[in-house]
Amino acid sequence: MIGVGPGIGVAVAKRFVREGMSAGLIARSEQKVKAAADALAGAEVVAVTADSADAVGLRSALDRVIEEYGVPDVVVYNAAVIQPDAVGDLTARQHLDAWAVNVVGAITTAAHVVPAMVERGRGTFIITGGMPQAVSAYTSLSLGKAGVRALVTMLDQQYGAAGIHAATVTVSGAVAAGTTWDPDDIADHYWRLHAQPRADWTHEVVL
Repeated sequence: MIGVGPGIGVAVAKRFVREGMSAGLIARSEQKVKAAADALAGAEVVAVTADSADAVGLRSALDRVIEEYGVPDVVVYNAAVIQPDAVGDLTARQHLDAWAVNVVGAITTAAHVVPAMVERGRGTFIITGGMPQAVSAYTSLSLGKAGVRALVTMLDQQYGAAGIHAATVTVSGAVAAGTTWDPDDIADHYWRLHAQPRADWTHEVVL
């Protein structure tokens, strides 16, 4: 899980651990990754701090998880910069910084891990999506989520025939317990995507 934190990140990790899986947790904040590991107390967990915009650091963190548990059965990319900004609000540098987290980190992760999944013959790669419709008040996020939606399509084109199930869970509202976007309910969709037989693969779930 890249971008683990309260809400979707921890809920998804708990959902997979409940199925008997171990969990590799990666987040930029040491506080968040430690809190996530504490929330999974009793499970097999390795927690690593890394910035998803730092390709070298992210690859090192992924290697640490692989050293501990081997090539993962499923990778979830959940990192994002969520901020209100309209066209013209951000500098070019700020847009690039947001894109680095929202899209490039997912590319780095896929490029580093998916080939080993292919060699094994199976694997699931899920990205947390959002913004099913572009919203001008959230320009950088709208562009980023459109980017990862396209990335899932391209990963399927490149690796689907080799047994890699690429998908996105598109969350279209604010995540909060007891609402339409309850994190535990959302987490069930990640598990269903991973558990789908190949003939029934879905590449996007919109919530």
